[in-house]
Amino acid sequence: MKIIAVIPARYASTRFPAKLMQDLGGKTVILRTYEAAVSTQLFDDVFVVTDSDLIYNEIVSNGGKAIRSIKEHESGSDRIAEAIENLEVDIVVNVQGDEPFINEEPLAKLIETFRKDSTKQVDLASLMREIKDEDEINNPNNVKVVTDQNGFALYFSRSVIPYPREKNVGVRYMQHIGIYAFRKQTLSDFYSLPMKSLEASEKLEQLRYLEFGRRIKMIETTHVGIGIDTAEDLEKARKTLL
Repeated sequence: MKIIAVIPARYASTRFPAKLMQDLGGKTVILRTYEAAVSTQLFDDVFVVTDSDLIYNEIVSNGGKAIRSIKEHESGSDRIAEAIENLEVDIVVNVQGDEPFINEEPLAKLIETFRKDSTKQVDLASLMREIKDEDEINNPNNVKVVTDQNGFALYFSRSVIPYPREKNVGVRYMQHIGIYAFRKQTLSDFYSLPMKSLEASEKLEQLRYLEFGRRIKMIETTHVGIGIDTAEDLEKARKTLL
């Protein structure tokens, strides 16, 4: 299988404009993320796909590979689907552009899921971690996922799922971590499918896959990425490099 990593990188950001071009220990956030993905040695190729000339030039001028988005996109999946349309590839791993401290282990688990899937039951795979703190469980910014007995996603929601009507049944609450690995065909299909009511209501693109019958294999991890969503996050990240 040919496996690539694609890093969708928007210049605009509601919470922290131009965060990917901020300095992090002498390199931009997006360049550090790109180099971290390459250094895992898990991928046959790594690309940044972006709507920004600044980000495109930052990667290319430092010897990396970048693809310029042609259209405007509402989701990372749409942006990646357009970018890989003419690439010869089997599995595409979506790496978050604002996580320069990439951990190799969970990415390797996603890739291994497809290596073991000889009957092609898995359309895409993603990560989840157990959360126990009530504030975390109730926070709508933490997307929750419930799975069947084989680890395939049944539903994702910003609400608390399952609802704890009965407290003593041993339910585990799982937070979705938005790193995906896709079969190329699954991504291509997504690009041509319309947004339906569940996705529009929750503002969660992964629901489009479920609404159209695609199977999402969830992999449990204990790893929590260090994302840069705010100026405060950037300062914390800078301190880790000291």
